[in-house]
Amino acid sequence: MRMNESTPRLEPGRGRRRAAEVRRATLTAAADLLFAEGIRHVTFEKVATRAGVSKMTLYKWWPSPGSLAFEAYFDALEPVLAFPDTGDIRADLTAQLHAFVGLLRERGTAIAEIIGAAQSDPELAGALADRYVRPRRRLAVDRLSRAQRAGLIRAGTDPETIVDQLWGACYHRLLMPAQPLTTDFADRLLDNLFGGIAAPGHDPAGG
Repeated sequence: MRMNESTPRLEPGRGRRRAAEVRRATLTAAADLLFAEGIRHVTFEKVATRAGVSKMTLYKWWPSPGSLAFEAYFDALEPVLAFPDTGDIRADLTAQLHAFVGLLRERGTAIAEIIGAAQSDPELAGALADRYVRPRRRLAVDRLSRAQRAGLIRAGTDPETIVDQLWGACYHRLLMPAQPLTTDFADRLLDNLFGGIAAPGHDPAGG
């Protein structure tokens, strides 16, 4: 993933700029700062200067710099986190986990900083839960539930727990890096998981 080479700074002009244009410039500037310098450098003053927008606008739109940093992060990386549905649950989980591991390896420092900052920033904690954690869990749980209804996953298996087993393990290696976070690790997680949840008579490896 490559961020923009330069932030699309708004240049002074006649008339009022569209809110969408101001928001786009702001989020791009905040993302550039977050990924290049870390969350501590995402301040309203720096973002406003970099984007060419009013600092007062940022105060009106975001309750804290942390909330702005999170929205910029999510806006920049949301396409990477899309959850496929090809009808093959193992292939879909593999594709999503590989993309997720790649994201954590490339942008893990920023993600860890956001998680850490949320512990003391209630506005950021709320945004993280409402915009990221719950929606991401819901996408995964819905995909796993569809596979369960299709008979690809054993009845009675708890999709919420599967989410914790897979994505929770990746976050654990990001935040407590005693072992490397790799796509091979993701594959081993899936090997272990499918050995226990595959429906009787169904071969998740396709053999």
